[in-house]
Amino acid sequence: MMTVRKLTAVAVFAALAAAPSIAAAQAQPLPPQRPGAVAPADKDDNPAAATAPSRGPAATLERLFERLAVAQSPEEAKGIANLIQRRWARSGSATADLLMTRAQTAMKEKRLELAIELLDRVISLDPDWAEGWNQRANALFLAGDSIRSMLDIGETLKREPRHYGAMMGLGTILRQQGDDKRAMVAYRRALEIYPQLEAVKNAVDSLKIEVDGRDA
Repeated sequence: MMTVRKLTAVAVFAALAAAPSIAAAQAQPLPPQRPGAVAPADKDDNPAAATAPSRGPAATLERLFERLAVAQSPEEAKGIANLIQRRWARSGSATADLLMTRAQTAMKEKRLELAIELLDRVISLDPDWAEGWNQRANALFLAGDSIRSMLDIGETLKREPRHYGAMMGLGTILRQQGDDKRAMVAYRRALEIYPQLEAVKNAVDSLKIEVDGRDA
């Protein structure tokens, strides 16, 4: 019989498989973290587009991911990623947003039980908000519960298949568990979305010889 850890990894990788590949992104348009202030409008992201018709949040996020994929430097990519994360951080519910803010404060203060309790309430209130699941995955990981953290990462990726932060977290957990091959898969999928993500590039470089050499 498969262990709980293996079953969890299979479930999470099923969600990870839903993340778009670079080839798919090039073949067709993309489908319509974290805490931050209210995101600027499209015209603030690109002043030249100020007179263009207003677009909805999904269209804005799509455009940001397109820009993230072709960013020419880590600094440029980080600025775009910050805008993406500010959009991810908005649930559309003032109550959920307030609970999230309190949960993040509790995590910073290492009050992890309180953070998880608050994030339980966030998810109950808005189960479709990917960032609620992602932040609870973070809290569970910090609390030492990697199995439940992986399950929440899977739920995050079901709702936002492009969540490179969740992919990075998955890779970190798998690497800690000694599953370098699957960790490399998760890291490389994150880089397909965010090619300039330095922490993941470094992780891939450190695993490349061992994993690719072993499979060669």
